[in-house]
Amino acid sequence: MTELTPDLIAFLQEMKDRTAIHDCLLRYTRGVDRHDRELMLSAYWPDAFDDHGVAEGYAADFVDWAIGWHGEFQTRHHHAISNHTVEIDGDTAHGETYYTFWGENKGAPPQLSFGRYVDRFERRNSEWRIADRVCVNEMTATLTAAEIPDEWKARIFSTGPNRRDKSDISYVRPLVRKAAAG
Repeated sequence: MTELTPDLIAFLQEMKDRTAIHDCLLRYTRGVDRHDRELMLSAYWPDAFDDHGVAEGYAADFVDWAIGWHGEFQTRHHHAISNHTVEIDGDTAHGETYYTFWGENKGAPPQLSFGRYVDRFERRNSEWRIADRVCVNEMTATLTAAEIPDEWKARIFSTGPNRRDKSDISYVRPLVRKAAAG
């Protein structure tokens, strides 16, 4: 059995902090994609500031802007995060997280964007959240949607519902397999 040394305890605390910070980032992405205001806000401290270039504001104002903008100009969207580094120093951490964004625009071709979230996180009352964010936008392009036969398209999108609210299938508990079509 592994001895519980001070080094092991410090390592476990760091892994716990890293996981909590990553979970914070995922609350943001899921919250914005599902238009779940409370979930999105749970990623920020109330006094946090977010500068996305195209919009900036304190947490509640920014969250309302983001959900409103996506609702007005897009029918669907997807925020994905990938490379993630974080430097933890006590109750403060600095992170850089790469993002990929896809949006199905109303009246315009689909959009694909890439960039990075540069964040300062703070741990308050044992909880990690974003205290300050700068969204570094690096590339935005339009896409040409693939031409897919209607029958195939119906099958591809049959696993939903794909919704931007709590009626989305990701909120279904318990998730139960549908009976196979025979």
